[in-house]
Amino acid sequence: MNLFLIFGTSEEVGSFEEFELNDAKFAFRYLPPEGPSALIEGPCWIFVDWMLPELSGLEMCHRLRADTRTKDAHITMVLELDDIEDRRRALRAGADDYMLQPASRQAMLDRILAHNPVNGFRGAPEMIEAGRLKIMPAAERACWNDEVLTLSPNEFRLLRFIAENPNRVLSRKELISALGKSGDPDYLRTVDVWIKRLRSALRKAGAGQILRTVTNKGYVLDIL
Repeated sequence: MNLFLIFGTSEEVGSFEEFELNDAKFAFRYLPPEGPSALIEGPCWIFVDWMLPELSGLEMCHRLRADTRTKDAHITMVLELDDIEDRRRALRAGADDYMLQPASRQAMLDRILAHNPVNGFRGAPEMIEAGRLKIMPAAERACWNDEVLTLSPNEFRLLRFIAENPNRVLSRKELISALGKSGDPDYLRTVDVWIKRLRSALRKAGAGQILRTVTNKGYVLDIL
């Protein structure tokens, strides 16, 4: 059975009952300000409250991204108010998305399962291949002709989605939505930065100009 850890910065989260669906178990854990107190194995999702007794949720996000144990976790900021500036600050601090209070057990599960709609929970495929591009989701590793690409977590996720849709023009809105970051206009500009870095990594690995811009439409991965 696959174990999926759900962390929350509210002590109440640690008392939530586990949930099982198909071959997946979802276990809840309290996350103190100093970070996880136990070994993290497998995927995890972290819900960070906007305000904490000892520090702000924004600072907690910064700490989590700097911690090798949690740097690649999916982080949801739990906002007190639906304020556009608070949303932007949360995303800039490293959160993947945001939600409004209360972050109940059911609200957490609903959000997580919404990102894994097929049978509730999907394990990552072992390999995605698009021409000479190979992507190993479980290892978060991408190669071109066995040359490893150096990518950030968001760049890796973006490349994976593009590789799963080769020879198809993808708009910036589609790319942002695929990464679960829709709802904030700042990310429409951020995706251009990620694309630029992806191109650089692909060129260094010898892939040339396979990631092409289609004017006024988006981007396409040209795979023959």
